Amino acid sequence: MIGFVSGAIMMACWVAGLFFLRFWKKTGDRLFAIFALAFWMLAAERIILVLINQEDEVRTFVYVIRLFAFVLILWAIYDKNRARAPD
Repeated sequence: MIGFVSGAIMMACWVAGLFFLRFWKKTGDRLFAIFALAFWMLAAERIILVLINQEDEVRTFVYVIRLFAFVLILWAIYDKNRARAPD
Protein backbone atom coordinates (compact mmCIF):
# COMPACT_ATOMS: atom_id res chain seq x y z
CA MET A 1 0.00 0.00 0.00
CA ILE A 2 2.88 2.37 0.80
CA GLY A 3 4.32 1.80 -2.67
CA PHE A 4 1.01 2.66 -4.31
CA VAL A 5 0.64 5.90 -2.36
CA SER A 6 4.27 6.85 -3.05
CA GLY A 7 3.67 6.18 -6.74
CA ALA A 8 0.59 8.40 -6.74
CA ILE A 9 2.48 11.21 -5.00
CA MET A 10 5.39 10.78 -7.41
CA MET A 11 3.10 11.02 -10.41
CA ALA A 12 1.35 14.10 -8.99
CA CYS A 13 4.71 15.82 -8.44
CA TRP A 14 5.84 14.90 -11.95
CA VAL A 15 2.64 16.32 -13.48
CA ALA A 16 2.94 19.50 -11.39
CA GLY A 17 6.47 19.88 -12.70
CA LEU A 18 5.20 19.54 -16.26
CA PHE A 19 2.59 22.24 -15.68
CA PHE A 20 5.21 24.61 -14.28
CA LEU A 21 7.49 23.83 -17.23
CA ARG A 22 4.68 24.74 -19.61
CA PHE A 23 4.09 28.03 -17.77
CA TRP A 24 7.83 28.75 -17.92
CA LYS A 25 7.87 28.21 -21.69
CA LYS A 26 4.94 30.64 -22.09
CA THR A 27 6.21 33.39 -19.80
CA GLY A 28 9.97 32.90 -19.57
CA ASP A 29 9.74 33.55 -15.80
CA ARG A 30 12.38 31.54 -13.97
CA LEU A 31 10.07 31.11 -10.96
CA PHE A 32 8.17 28.48 -12.94
CA ALA A 33 11.37 26.72 -14.05
CA ILE A 34 12.61 26.51 -10.46
CA PHE A 35 9.23 25.22 -9.29
CA ALA A 36 9.32 22.54 -12.00
CA LEU A 37 12.80 21.47 -10.89
CA ALA A 38 11.73 21.35 -7.23
CA PHE A 39 8.67 19.22 -7.98
CA TRP A 40 10.76 16.82 -10.07
CA MET A 41 13.16 16.53 -7.15
CA LEU A 42 10.22 15.61 -4.92
CA ALA A 43 9.18 12.99 -7.49
CA ALA A 44 12.71 11.57 -7.55
CA GLU A 45 12.67 11.44 -3.76
CA ARG A 46 9.55 9.26 -3.89
CA ILE A 47 11.16 6.94 -6.43
CA ILE A 48 14.18 6.56 -4.15
CA LEU A 49 11.91 5.77 -1.20
CA VAL A 50 10.28 2.94 -3.12
CA LEU A 51 13.57 1.59 -4.48
CA ILE A 52 15.25 1.38 -1.09
CA ASN A 53 12.10 -0.24 0.33
CA GLN A 54 12.20 1.89 3.45
CA GLU A 55 8.64 2.26 4.69
CA ASP A 56 9.34 4.46 7.70
CA GLU A 57 11.47 7.02 5.83
CA VAL A 58 14.39 6.99 8.25
CA ARG A 59 17.02 7.52 5.55
CA THR A 60 18.67 10.90 6.04
CA PHE A 61 19.54 11.52 2.40
CA VAL A 62 15.87 11.24 1.45
CA TYR A 63 15.10 14.08 3.82
CA VAL A 64 18.02 16.06 2.43
CA ILE A 65 16.54 15.79 -1.09
CA ARG A 66 13.16 16.91 0.23
CA LEU A 67 14.73 19.75 2.23
CA PHE A 68 16.68 20.95 -0.81
CA ALA A 69 13.49 20.95 -2.92
CA PHE A 70 11.63 23.05 -0.34
CA VAL A 71 14.56 25.44 0.06
CA LEU A 72 14.62 25.79 -3.72
CA ILE A 73 10.92 26.72 -3.69
CA LEU A 74 11.48 29.29 -0.93
CA TRP A 75 14.45 30.76 -2.79
CA ALA A 76 12.38 31.05 -5.99
CA ILE A 77 9.64 32.92 -4.12
CA TYR A 78 12.19 35.23 -2.51
CA ASP A 79 13.88 35.83 -5.86
CA LYS A 80 10.56 36.71 -7.48
CA ASN A 81 9.48 39.12 -4.74
CA ARG A 82 12.71 40.91 -3.93
CA ALA A 83 12.86 44.59 -4.73
CA ARG A 84 14.31 45.29 -8.14
CA ALA A 85 16.72 48.18 -8.47
CA PRO A 86 15.35 50.95 -10.71
CA ASP A 87 17.11 51.30 -14.06
